[in-house]
Amino acid sequence: MDLARVCLRKFSSQGRKKLVILGTGWAGYSLLKHVDKRLYDAVVVSPRNHFLFTPLLASTTVGTLEFRSIIEPIRNHGFRNEHHFHLSRAIGLDTHKRSITCQSELDPTKQYEISYDRLAIAVGALSNTFNIPGVEEHAFFLKEIADAQKIRNRILVNIELATQPGMSMKERKRLLHLVVVGGGPTGVEFSAEFYDFLKQDIERLYPEEKNMVQVTLIEANEILSSFDVKLRRYAERKIKQRHQMNLLSGSVIEVTENSIKLKNGKEIPCGLVVWSTGIAPRVLTKSVDLEKDQRGQILVDECLRSVSDQRRCVYAIGDCASVRSNPLPCTAQVAEKQGRYLASALSQTDPPTFRFRQFGMLTYIGEYKALAETPYAKQRGFASWILWRSAYMTRLGSWRLRMQVPLDWMKTFFYGRDTSRF
Repeated sequence: MDLARVCLRKFSSQGRKKLVILGTGWAGYSLLKHVDKRLYDAVVVSPRNHFLFTPLLASTTVGTLEFRSIIEPIRNHGFRNEHHFHLSRAIGLDTHKRSITCQSELDPTKQYEISYDRLAIAVGALSNTFNIPGVEEHAFFLKEIADAQKIRNRILVNIELATQPGMSMKERKRLLHLVVVGGGPTGVEFSAEFYDFLKQDIERLYPEEKNMVQVTLIEANEILSSFDVKLRRYAERKIKQRHQMNLLSGSVIEVTENSIKLKNGKEIPCGLVVWSTGIAPRVLTKSVDLEKDQRGQILVDECLRSVSDQRRCVYAIGDCASVRSNPLPCTAQVAEKQGRYLASALSQTDPPTFRFRQFGMLTYIGEYKALAETPYAKQRGFASWILWRSAYMTRLGSWRLRMQVPLDWMKTFFYGRDTSRF
């Protein structure tokens, strides 16, 4: 009986193809969840062992939500063998040998190769610094849980420093001035979350410092440019009505340890700079010998296959890819749909081409108000905030998270945000 099981397991494994997925973001996670495990052994290579629900990442920077409430362990989902997940990063691709070179995230001296039958590159992208001096050294990004932890810690450190003896008024104001560069959804939502933290918690806990706290949102063009013009104007109006929140039009040319410098010559002292201005390709995306577009994204056809892979077994999805005939925005919604589509396409001999339908956009702007733009309606205000929270709660990766997030919201509403530093 045991011998029969071993033989059956060996035959079954040989009958399945090996799908290697690089990345555990929206695209890779969606593919992993939906791929037919009867046809494929899914092997995942990623330097992080969890899926991150990025639309709620800004909420963790001020304690509205806790970090573990928006991450889901990758090993909870469908691995046939525990060795099918590698906590490593891909550093090389050989399409002729059909192999990936990996470097262990835990021991960088350890490198090894993994073969594949099908490869899905879903490594995402980095924040774009535009080679502006000082950004890498002094600014904070908001792409990963580690970024949110650093921001939260710096906010708490700056507030506590401002209360200590010997601080001049000028230095206290600098420490309590937060600058956000980039007026897209991430920048606006982080500014909104911090403003709520200011009005609901800082004013209560730090009555002497509360009036020195300032938030400045800098955008070279239009904030929330992907939204309808009326919704953009509403967001701008609400931001400008807040006396401790500034909306500034300008271009940053340098970031220093204690300030930022603008193209018009103005220098703004600040204690924290959060950088959220578009995306740039990761090191792997740059290094692979696959055709790319002007932005450095891997070009794919309508079935999400790399246009330069003659064997037609390398796919690219999410922010690291661009459909040659129809470039799409780099959003979680696009990446999730591409992962779901590819999972289905891999089970078909002649799959249909990928088609993306925009379900809508949601953005929180603070004070229990949000923007909601769907194919059916354009909404704003409190009702949109209810929709924003409801929609995101239903899209969380598991029932565990769908329980934790509302509990965090409830705790914040009744007891305030946790300002412990550790």
